[in-house]
Amino acid sequence: MSVQAPTPGLTTEQARARLARDGANLMPEPPRQGLWRQFVAQLTHLLALLLWVAALFALLAGMPELSVAIVVIVLLNAVFAFWQEYRADRSTQHLRRLLPTRTRVVRDGAPVEVDVTEVVVGDLVELAPGDRVPADLVVTTAEGLAVDESLVTGESRPVPHAVGHPLLAGTFVTQGEGTATVSAVGSRTSLADIATLAQSAERPPSPLSQQLSRVVRVVAVVAVTTGVLLGLGAVSLGLSTVSAFLFAVGVAVALVPEGLLPTVTLSLARGARLMAERRALVRRLDAVETLGATTFICTDKTGTITQNRMAVVDVVTPAGRVSVEGRGYEPTGLLHGPPEALPRVTDLAARATACVSGRVVQREGEWVAEGDPMEAALHCLALRAGVTPGHGPQKRRPYSPDRMVSSSITDGSVSVLGAPEQVFARCRSVPPELQGELARLTAGGRRVLAVATRPWSDGDPEDRLEQDLEPLGLLGVEDPPREGIEEALRSCRTAELRVAMLTGDHPSTAEAIAREVGLLGPTGVVVTGAELPEDDRALGALLDQPDGAVVARVTPADKFRIARALRSCGHVVAMTGDGVNDAPALREADVGVAMGATGSDVAREAADLVLLDDHFGTIVTAIELGRATFRNVRRFLTYHLTDNVAELAPFVVWALTGSNVPLAIGVLQVLALDIGTDMLPALALGAEPPNRRIMLGRPERSVLDGALLRRAFGVLGLTEAVVSMGAFWWVLHSHGWSWGETPSAGVLALASGTTFAAISLCQMANAFACRSTVAPVWRMRLRDNPLVGAAVVAELVLLLLFVGLPRVSDLLGGAWPSVGGWVAAGAGAVLLVVVDGAHKLVLRLRRRADAGDL
Repeated sequence: MSVQAPTPGLTTEQARARLARDGANLMPEPPRQGLWRQFVAQLTHLLALLLWVAALFALLAGMPELSVAIVVIVLLNAVFAFWQEYRADRSTQHLRRLLPTRTRVVRDGAPVEVDVTEVVVGDLVELAPGDRVPADLVVTTAEGLAVDESLVTGESRPVPHAVGHPLLAGTFVTQGEGTATVSAVGSRTSLADIATLAQSAERPPSPLSQQLSRVVRVVAVVAVTTGVLLGLGAVSLGLSTVSAFLFAVGVAVALVPEGLLPTVTLSLARGARLMAERRALVRRLDAVETLGATTFICTDKTGTITQNRMAVVDVVTPAGRVSVEGRGYEPTGLLHGPPEALPRVTDLAARATACVSGRVVQREGEWVAEGDPMEAALHCLALRAGVTPGHGPQKRRPYSPDRMVSSSITDGSVSVLGAPEQVFARCRSVPPELQGELARLTAGGRRVLAVATRPWSDGDPEDRLEQDLEPLGLLGVEDPPREGIEEALRSCRTAELRVAMLTGDHPSTAEAIAREVGLLGPTGVVVTGAELPEDDRALGALLDQPDGAVVARVTPADKFRIARALRSCGHVVAMTGDGVNDAPALREADVGVAMGATGSDVAREAADLVLLDDHFGTIVTAIELGRATFRNVRRFLTYHLTDNVAELAPFVVWALTGSNVPLAIGVLQVLALDIGTDMLPALALGAEPPNRRIMLGRPERSVLDGALLRRAFGVLGLTEAVVSMGAFWWVLHSHGWSWGETPSAGVLALASGTTFAAISLCQMANAFACRSTVAPVWRMRLRDNPLVGAAVVAELVLLLLFVGLPRVSDLLGGAWPSVGGWVAAGAGAVLLVVVDGAHKLVLRLRRRADAGDL
């Protein structure tokens, strides 16, 4: 017990004066951007601006219905994105909820209950189990006082506190009682410092949004430039200004991927739904793709890597070693060891239990820990060893970090429990076999406690309570790893994902667990937060280890710096967390991952992804789905760009031939292709499931690269353009058209409809081709993604409607193709599949040659 003469507290007048001087005990309000500004930002980013331009083009082209449809798409995307951002940015507001609404203080010499906002510096606060600490305090009296600080410091075990120890706002009392004096309130508390740090962390843009912005910038420049140049060329060829302008609009529309943004959004939404089915809840859609680009995972230990279900599995006595078997915290189990050692286990367990207050209790038919899981494990051992419940200790001195032991007096003897090195240092002598068993248990990854005793009489001096001890034995405690952790970590290594464990625990404990589960290899790094380099680049280099890293005793600022340092080294960082202290790091990381089962509201609101089962393996599963989503974005981007090449070709041919070749398709037909026939296959490509190679090697980092452009423009797009223009020329030529002549309206409509059909049929074949970058169409199984087949059928129906319904075909400018036209269009689709297969064969042969297989 730790006691200091209690202070009388403040008078009512003193409290009123200090409240006027220091202000209310409230968290500082963060500066917030107006809601209308946040919404406008979602309407004016580059992707949205490009769609606004497309809507304007559609309106100028005389198709207001399509223009309205594009506007609706922009608005819906903006509303959805705004809501996601709004919810995420409310995280700092939840910091205020960690403070209780009422608390007990001593005023005018008597305890009273006041609103937490009225607590002032100098107030004497009464503390009992379950109380939330209302401000920063300094302990004045304590009797077995222990505080859960995990939400603020990251320490997984309740921390005992004695007189003079500081208590942090937002923590709560788990056991014991005491009083404490207020040292800081409101914006001057440690909790307010964390809130300020969280506010300073800018949420980084996702890799996908950055790359799509680059794609859109390139497309926008190309579209506008090409449109202007070809428009000027049209004027030089004798077209009127109005006709040339409409022609330029058609060229620009042909290059604008109107369906790209909704396709991306819906693909990410589908990825989010799949992750939710795997117990990972996405709070921001772009986090789906960012997870796929992740290269570094910073994870907690307790509850994420381990189960946080402590169990004593080894008991070492002078008569021999006893192993303990049991399920969870159930009080029944089996003890295996020498017969002469079993009775000693009973005495050893009884003495260890007398030094702690944690217990196991039965709730709703299940045995669970009440209090510290470590202490509950000792109580569970006592029950399994057959200890008969008796009176509690006459006196108990709780564990403290400086002593690293706890002790109790029961029936004329002292029992001492604690870290072996501290207990042994208080013993008269230690048998060599105990030292050897300690080394064995430590090497096996056990958390080890030592138990010792000595006789006691009422006249003995207090300072000799924990001296001249006789060692009784050792307890090997296990915090079992979660099921599937080793497999998940092996998958990380295969996928070249770096992993670091960041924990508030002791470094030796963290290292043992990390090595046990395979997170830490032979050359892995183990450091404490105090040992981290000041320079961010040096910090990033220190932790960027293929054999893993462990950082123990981390602070909120340490986690924040680690996320920033790793990002500055080029990593895409996923950071896990469950407490208030984790909010700044969660926001600084590319993907903040919060614990849904045990985490705080603040962490969940600051995160991009919430693990509903708190399992590390769920992160790896989410990364796999994120990689698959990223691949799917590349698939339908290839599909879109291929279509744009075929749509642009008629305008380029018309301009380069000086209008001697008529324009094969018009603006409305281009829009019908982009928004009508092409949308469903693109969405189906966004549903392509992950293949077995998805977690081999580092993730793809670029949405748009040279390989994609060569395939879209030089192979698929070029083939589609040649086929469609060939079909157009064949129809004109078969009806007697000659170079430079103006065909009749009927012939031109027939040729234009055939061209439209050729592009649509080629896009159907292209949908199957884009499912893989290595396998030809005939080697892909349709049942792996039946949505592609359904989408192609729907595209075929739309094609028939666009060219078969007279009013629609007249509006678009094409007519129903002849039998020969359909054959030519169908042959073009087959040719595209053959060309795609040949290209993939060349790539496979080239890769084998590079690998030395040929």
